[in-house]
Amino acid sequence: MRVSSGHRRLVRSVAGAAVAAVAAVVAAACAPRAGPLLGVPTTRRLPNTALPPGHRRLVFRWEYRERVFSARGEGVARIAPPDSVRLDFFLENGATGGCVALIGDSLTVPAQNEVRRYLPPVPMLWAALGRITIVGPDTTVRVDGDTLRAEIGRDPIWRMAFGSDSPVRVERIAGGRIEESVERTDSTRVVYRQPGAGRSLVLTVLRRFAETRFDAAIWRC
Repeated sequence: MRVSSGHRRLVRSVAGAAVAAVAAVVAAACAPRAGPLLGVPTTRRLPNTALPPGHRRLVFRWEYRERVFSARGEGVARIAPPDSVRLDFFLENGATGGCVALIGDSLTVPAQNEVRRYLPPVPMLWAALGRITIVGPDTTVRVDGDTLRAEIGRDPIWRMAFGSDSPVRVERIAGGRIEESVERTDSTRVVYRQPGAGRSLVLTVLRRFAETRFDAAIWRC
């Protein structure tokens, strides 16, 4: 019996969909479950996380990992309040890894730029820089010792923990599982994780410089 090309395409399409569905189930299973929001209810407001005044330039080490790929090197962040950042990534061998310009909620990444693979979504990227841009219904705030905790939204839920008026951890929770997180243990180290996909990006700040201004051309990455 001859099998038509249309039938073969249908079989491949069904098989591909099945593989994708299995991969999604496996990824969901790998994502850890989120426990309840800790602490006691409070009427305290969330801290103001606006970028501090003054232009800054940060030099950092970065390391990206996923299940079948990894890369590392150095990078430069040029930060201009209230809402603009340019990030340049350089690979360990001295080659250019790529650049991005983040202005408000808009992320500009040139075509064929490998750095897109490394980056978290915009809300998580801002959280890595200490700025919370997430808004939504059903905000819950609790105090847990020295930590202020909050949840925003329904599904997904954005969960935040603040210490000394700055975010130390931000999580995106969907279906009761932590799909991705940003952890800022101190002012020099940031870790982004997407556990279901086996992805992580670690940024370690090496040096900080105050700048008077940046040339407008840097925002055209």
